[in-house]
Amino acid sequence: MRPLPGTATRLMYKSTDSAGKPAAVTGAYLEPTARWSGPGPRPLVALAPGTMGQGDACAASKALENPLSIGRGSVSVGYENLAAYRLLAKGVAVVVTDYIGLGTTDRVHTYINRVDEGHAVLDAVRAARALPGTSITGASAVGLFGYSQGGQGTAAAAELQPSYAPDVKLAGAYAGAPLADLSGPLTEADGTSFTAAIAWSTNGFVQAYPQLKPIVDKYLNAKGEKALKDASTMCTGDGIFAFNGQKSSSWTKTGQSMAEIVEAEPELRKVFAEQRIGNLTPDTPVRVANGVNDNLVPFQQARRLAADWCARGASVSFVPVEVPALPVKLLNHFLPMLSDQGTAINWVTDRLAGKAATANCQDVTD
Repeated sequence: MRPLPGTATRLMYKSTDSAGKPAAVTGAYLEPTARWSGPGPRPLVALAPGTMGQGDACAASKALENPLSIGRGSVSVGYENLAAYRLLAKGVAVVVTDYIGLGTTDRVHTYINRVDEGHAVLDAVRAARALPGTSITGASAVGLFGYSQGGQGTAAAAELQPSYAPDVKLAGAYAGAPLADLSGPLTEADGTSFTAAIAWSTNGFVQAYPQLKPIVDKYLNAKGEKALKDASTMCTGDGIFAFNGQKSSSWTKTGQSMAEIVEAEPELRKVFAEQRIGNLTPDTPVRVANGVNDNLVPFQQARRLAADWCARGASVSFVPVEVPALPVKLLNHFLPMLSDQGTAINWVTDRLAGKAATANCQDVTD
């Protein structure tokens, strides 16, 4: 890919974690070289990255400078640069968040924690607005864009915005393959090329909810303890190589998978239930998309999210993405992102330009 058509400024800003405590978050603001051809001042999109890993070296803002990083046992690929490039080419300013704990050394990244992610996305908009010398203004339209972990982040941000950030008025939000219900992805990732995600999520929830550590420690064997420790510094690439095909049941003293342990422990079930998205109402049009053959982040949980939001009166466009099924789960999850990305960016750009969204709740309401 050619260099990004804009200039980047590194950010560190304040957010609020799921315990209500302040948290430092890194990220980057991207000022386009292209002119915005729509009405009003240049708009801004908060780009919520998909899974980058859990090590601080994996932060999406760092990948803007080094799209492919290989060294010291770490492999990081800045695949979100493509979405940033396409937005910048349309004259849209972009702010990228690294989420809480990814890019800072004070804590482990709280992977797939909906509140931490949603807050980090919304506070990234505030940080971009406060940055001097940019072409965005207080009147700039704001959109959200994210897929997978990023789709969870934008979905959470969209429904948290009315209460957490009423000053951040949204023109629209794209949530691709959002992890609205963690039970499905936690099960589907086990024993695949993406087993590392189970270790990252376990580390993240223990970080956010310290009361879970004795429960997790009760089940982990030596291999499991090592897996979680090793994963905490890994990026997506090295996580795939290190844990490909490994089953989380090999990490436990009882031979239970991590998903089975969640079901067996009331405190774990409670925490995971609190992560469900769809119990609040977005005050902005939302485009929810998912691959129909995605068997890593299952299609039905995205459809359920769309139905839940529709039932609450939200404006939702639900898009099934048709991509042929392949024998590798990670590809069934990744290819719909590429297939739908251009259409999704056009949808967000239309919202930024003030065009009305068309909802299709009648297609998803049971």
